[in-house]
Amino acid sequence: MTWRGSTDIKDRIFGTLVYCFAIFDAIFFSSFLVNQFPIFGFLLLPGFPIAVVYGFLAQFFGMFGSFLVFMLLFLGVVRNDRVSHFIRYNTMQTILIGILLSLIQLIMQWVLIPAFGNGGLLMETLYNVVFLGSIAASYYSIIQSALGRYAEIPTISEAAYSQVRY
Repeated sequence: MTWRGSTDIKDRIFGTLVYCFAIFDAIFFSSFLVNQFPIFGFLLLPGFPIAVVYGFLAQFFGMFGSFLVFMLLFLGVVRNDRVSHFIRYNTMQTILIGILLSLIQLIMQWVLIPAFGNGGLLMETLYNVVFLGSIAASYYSIIQSALGRYAEIPTISEAAYSQVRY
């Protein structure tokens, strides 16, 4: 990643906090693995404050609450030049992880579940792979952000960097 200056502690904290949104998006895929191994539920703890915020927004805005959060993050952080590049990059990367998880969720709900059912070994394996992959990417990014480094996730980082050039 191109060097964009040093990151102070405030940038590191905000850079790590945005990945709670990605962990929240991974909760949907956790059902099979957390039911079999409850210890994996601890990996979801950073996503629960976001679940409270989404629940609060759902009461007032209905189904547009998540869209409102997306617009606030995208327009208020990613497109705001007054926010440091480090925070904008990490915010864009977590937005892209969330979009990817939403697309996978739609494909599973509309294509795979009607074709294969909700309970078979194939569906459990897909849910577990998506859950573990998204959790691994989120925690890797949290650790890199806490260290003040740009997290490099193939394809997602390139797309995030292209949206946050300056």
